[in-house]
Amino acid sequence: MAKNHDVIVIGGGIVGLATAMQLTNKKPGIKLLLLEKETAISSHQTGNNSGVIHSGIYYKPGSLKATNCRKGYDLLLDFCDKENIKYELCGKVIVATDEHQLQSLDTLFERGNLNGLKGIKMISEKELHEIEPHVHGIKGISVPETGIIDYKEVSLKYAENIQKAGGIIQTGEKVLHIKPSKNHVTVETNKGSYETKLLVNCAGLYSDKVAKMTGQDIDIKIIPFRGEYFKLKKESHYLVKNLIYPVPDPAFPFLGVHFTRMVNGGIEAGPNAVLAFAREGYKKLQINLPELTETLMWPGFQKVAAKYWSTGFGEMYRSFSKSAFTKALQKLIPEIQKSDLEEGGAGIRAQACDRNGGLIDDFLIYENEHAVNVCNAPSPAATSSLAIGDTVSDLILKRF
Repeated sequence: MAKNHDVIVIGGGIVGLATAMQLTNKKPGIKLLLLEKETAISSHQTGNNSGVIHSGIYYKPGSLKATNCRKGYDLLLDFCDKENIKYELCGKVIVATDEHQLQSLDTLFERGNLNGLKGIKMISEKELHEIEPHVHGIKGISVPETGIIDYKEVSLKYAENIQKAGGIIQTGEKVLHIKPSKNHVTVETNKGSYETKLLVNCAGLYSDKVAKMTGQDIDIKIIPFRGEYFKLKKESHYLVKNLIYPVPDPAFPFLGVHFTRMVNGGIEAGPNAVLAFAREGYKKLQINLPELTETLMWPGFQKVAAKYWSTGFGEMYRSFSKSAFTKALQKLIPEIQKSDLEEGGAGIRAQACDRNGGLIDDFLIYENEHAVNVCNAPSPAATSSLAIGDTVSDLILKRF
């Protein structure tokens, strides 16, 4: 394989793949190499998410999340139609279960309108029950543009298009060192050394570490939060028709436990949001001591922990107690019982945290002379992937 490239993309998740595909689309013949440390693409955040096509209702108007989600939504559906990828716009309801959530529900409805969502509707308790007969709520929002999809399938199609356009994807290559110089960047992996004019960092859970390798001055740390799911047993599927979400806590960049019908069958319940003891700690007791120490010593995390310790312990308790997890789900569907649930999977969310204890709620992209570093791309990054890829590819191509 050639050792000299125009662009090297680090990270084979959906954002890295979308960026690489957009680059090969916009500049045919570009010498592009994508490096992924795992033996398969989309092995982490992309391959372990709940497969929701987000509509953009949650995000502050004008934010990168809002603009990229709305643009990415349209690009994603067009791509799937063109490539015959299965998806379904089944819609969802966001449910207020008590009076104190009504103001936040109104805020979401206003955001949805400002962000240009089509067909959203404030609905009464009676209308809620017509859509989801088993839900408990006093008021809600119907969001018809929300959908379900398999993002692993989308990622594989991105990869296929990259390779058709002449791009190279190398799996099983972990980046060990990055050495910027005046005219190029040298990337050393566990298998070889490569030179490139420009670097794109889409390393997800390790994006902060890769950014520092490029010489980027950043003052954030990626904090890993594990989201654990249960699955509804087949005989309990009747409890959920499509997607049921709570009104999220505005203090946190998480959506709360919810119910998601999957495009390939089955219904997931969750996730919670617990501190992972390793950046890739998918199991409850999986510990990487250096990574955990790094998290605990970060001043920003210490401030988050001091402020929200009660919420954090509640999430941890639900992680180890199926009864407590069930109780959280019963706020939306009172009929649900422990016996309706069986163990599901887990995913890790790469959440950027600044030194002052801010959990960054928007996409975060840094640039330096040698690289574009995507350092915070949580949900709705999968929905937004083609829009983020469009933005990042434009930043790269300005350099040529």
